[in-house]
Amino acid sequence: MILESLIIVVYSVALLLIFMYALAQLNLLFNYLSARKHHKNSPTFDFSKEEEIPYVTIQLPVYNELYVMDRLLSNIAEMDYPKEKLEIQVLDDSTDESFEETAKHIEALRKTGLDIQHVTRKTREGFKAGALKEGLKIAKGEYIAIFDADFLPKKNWLKNTIPYFKDEEIGVVQTRWGHLNRDYSILTRVQAFALDAHFTLEQVGRNSKGHFINFNGTAGVWRKECILDAGNWEGDTLTEDLDLSYRAQLKNWKFKYLEEVETPAELPVVISAARSQQFRWNKGGAENFQKMAWRVFKSKDISIKTKIHSFLHLLNSTMFLNILIVAILSIPMLYIKNEYEHLKMYFYVMSFFVISTIIFFICYWFTYKSIYGGGFKRFLKYSAMFFTFFSVAMGFSLHNSIAVLEGHFGKKSEFIRTPKFNISSLKESWKGNKYITKNISPNVIIEGILMLYFAFGMYSAFIVGDQGGDFGLFPFHLMLCVGFGFVFFKSLTSKA
Repeated sequence: MILESLIIVVYSVALLLIFMYALAQLNLLFNYLSARKHHKNSPTFDFSKEEEIPYVTIQLPVYNELYVMDRLLSNIAEMDYPKEKLEIQVLDDSTDESFEETAKHIEALRKTGLDIQHVTRKTREGFKAGALKEGLKIAKGEYIAIFDADFLPKKNWLKNTIPYFKDEEIGVVQTRWGHLNRDYSILTRVQAFALDAHFTLEQVGRNSKGHFINFNGTAGVWRKECILDAGNWEGDTLTEDLDLSYRAQLKNWKFKYLEEVETPAELPVVISAARSQQFRWNKGGAENFQKMAWRVFKSKDISIKTKIHSFLHLLNSTMFLNILIVAILSIPMLYIKNEYEHLKMYFYVMSFFVISTIIFFICYWFTYKSIYGGGFKRFLKYSAMFFTFFSVAMGFSLHNSIAVLEGHFGKKSEFIRTPKFNISSLKESWKGNKYITKNISPNVIIEGILMLYFAFGMYSAFIVGDQGGDFGLFPFHLMLCVGFGFVFFKSLTSKA
């Protein structure tokens, strides 16, 4: 009975943590709906008055981006902003043939009168954070706009963001990510679905009430003074953007999130690329919890509610660990429930996972509707997408839980960039991409075993109990089997 009691306790704690996170999402939904009712007019500059126009530096941190550099540089060169007030820094740590191609393109753009610099370093110390810090030393701009290699800001992007800095307390303006290749595959649709929820519900929901949000590493602008005041870029976590965001907000800088300004970008089309990106984001989130949670807790300048949201924000990635725990223990719990008659009432009380799922379903529907519109057909399409997303997200839970545990326990690893493909249609192939990881992680084999484990969970529904089975957890085990199966088979075929 000791083992059964331990399983029940661990399972219950994980369920309660997921439920708490769901309640926080529900609170963010209320904030989001309230914010949309009180939309304010955007500030503007008079671009005919030179004294009103601030100097801006655009930083492009790149590393071995053979397939997208021409697209990136051609796009940035079209930015509609006075040339005499604009500087572009290509922070290039590349070690392959893309370096020479980039240098040629930069030279050609320089001849057009564009102030564009090719900034290089001898080492990759600090990875992206180190490159941004190096460029900042010589940046001319009062404001620093940052774009990753796969982002394509629109021509009026600076004119839509820089005027917000008229408010002297604003240190960062962040824009919403768009998706160039959303409909390429199930994998890209699932990634887009998750990112849309973050860039609508979470960013608006937190920002509208003054809670801490994060600069998302790209498609945003920093006030240079804010970066320096917060202690500059640091490369001791894998998510340097989240780290600096929290340090800046603890220094009482305000962040402004612009849902209406969309910055299109390319989603990873191969699961190995998505895995490396997910690993970095989730490990970095856990590292930042370890680094920043105590600073947030002891701060006297922020409210209790902001502290609670900040804790849950920093623990975002740790939810994958709770999901994995609940998933693995759900099958033993099925047998325990039917073995011990006196515990059956307890299991009705522990229906938090169903309630949490319903909350997520409601929250994500509002974010989906805000982008694509409502109606019955849209709702049906959304419902199918939600359960697809939920299944695949659970399929990533082992991979992401390992990242989270490494982050919490302080295991250091390199900043692994996400390969870019410059692919937007199904007619284009990714198989010749030189940056794709060729090795299969041992974790993929475990994901295959978990797929079979949850298939056994579905089978168990038919054989437990005295009343012809217990199907309460059957949908959950079905989604887990499908999710782990998707990740397993996609991981095998992406090496082809």
